Amino acid sequence: MNNFKIIAITHKNFDISDVGKFHIEESEWHKRLSDSKIIMGIHELMFLSTCNRVEFLLNTSKEIDKEFVTKFILSVYPEIKAEETEKVISSSLIFEGEGALKHLFNVASSLDSLVVGEREIITQVRNAYEVCKKLNLTGDLIRIAIQKTIECGKKVYTHTNISRNPVSVVSLAYRKLRELQVKLDSKFLIIGSGVTNTTMAKYLKKHGFTNFVVFNRTIANAEKLTNELGGKAFSLSELKNYKNGFDVIVTCTGASGHIITKDIYSSLIGNDKSRKVVIDLAVPNDLDEEILKNYDVNLIAVNNLLEIAKKNLQKREKELSSCEKIIDENIEEFRKQFKERTVELAMSDVPRKVKEIRETAVNEIFAKDIEQLDAPSKETLDKVIAYLEKKYISVPMKMAREILMEEVSSR
Repeated sequence: MNNFKIIAITHKNFDISDVGKFHIEESEWHKRLSDSKIIMGIHELMFLSTCNRVEFLLNTSKEIDKEFVTKFILSVYPEIKAEETEKVISSSLIFEGEGALKHLFNVASSLDSLVVGEREIITQVRNAYEVCKKLNLTGDLIRIAIQKTIECGKKVYTHTNISRNPVSVVSLAYRKLRELQVKLDSKFLIIGSGVTNTTMAKYLKKHGFTNFVVFNRTIANAEKLTNELGGKAFSLSELKNYKNGFDVIVTCTGASGHIITKDIYSSLIGNDKSRKVVIDLAVPNDLDEEILKNYDVNLIAVNNLLEIAKKNLQKREKELSSCEKIIDENIEEFRKQFKERTVELAMSDVPRKVKEIRETAVNEIFAKDIEQLDAPSKETLDKVIAYLEKKYISVPMKMAREILMEEVSSR
């Protein structure tokens, strides 16, 4: 368990806009992360990126010191600037062993989230693991850690009120939008059709908004969303040519740079001088901040929601002790499961060894004696050997589990 470690860049130790600089588009995960895993000699690696955190889950016996973090960050982000590297080295959070597991439980249970109680994070953790698993980046340790993490998160959401009347980033953004008294017939440009924007768009439709135009890098995904919302779908490359006006832009893509540049915004707005609303839920921001200097824009962005999120935390503080109790119970359960799994892996070679002994005994040491037996006797001998083989494989495992159970009960 001591080999389980996490390097975390989150809203707690970085500005939201700075966190976004470390986002990696999914299409680049395989190249960057596989290369880093080889360069650093890491047994397992998982990457988690949300609107307010970037975290690396590692299985390594190496010490996570300044030298390791420097080399690791440069292996993942070879283009990174020197000052950004220094900030990661000095400000990133490092968790190890059970401390790393507890941190991960807190993340999946939303206790470490920008908005405590938002349930989206548990899905994001699961999806990140599935992608890394398909890329052959993860192994047994991260697998069982994530399995227990999801289980713990579900218990927290089920047995506490931490997510009652949930206040997610999406719902917070919607509340801000309603405060601006935006009309129901307002024209929305939805840029990006990922999980966050899809949730936001469905939220808008649920509350009576009907006028949508969706842009996405993959037009098939844009069309899938418009099938649910109504409206028109376009490829993201057509955004610069769109001339039919808008009242509100909702944008959330995984791009590393600005999707809505000054030139594109100028083309979108044309001669319209009225005030517009932009809901930018991307990290880093999709909207170039220079636009705010030249146009009348009411911007609703992730960093605008920080104060609301703090108030949300205050309302939910009374639930935190219940959540922490569940997390501590799951840490204890995982401790036992991890020991059992360690024994299983350590003894996984037993069946092969037993079979080798059997083959040597039957084919070499007692080969001549067995050859002299008649068919019924050989059949009986095979049954006896098979029975003994089965017992010699199962009994040591059972004894090891009993020892572990005694250790746990004696605590």
